[in-house]
Amino acid sequence: MSQETPSNPLVPIAIVVAIPVLVCLLLMLTDPGIERSLLWSSIKTGIILIVLGGAISFGVSRLAERNTPR
Repeated sequence: MSQETPSNPLVPIAIVVAIPVLVCLLLMLTDPGIERSLLWSSIKTGIILIVLGGAISFGVSRLAERNTPR
């Protein structure tokens, strides 16, 4: 019998979210009417929000794990 490792359920969600974001980014990079400074500022803001959301999610999951009865 082979042992299957459980896959992370966030991977399909990340792929579904990442594809439209990457297409929009590609369109924004190729469109000559968009200012580059505005584009890079929005990318930096998005990265900061993703890191902040991940940190909050991680912290909340640790708190929930600590408060579960055993």
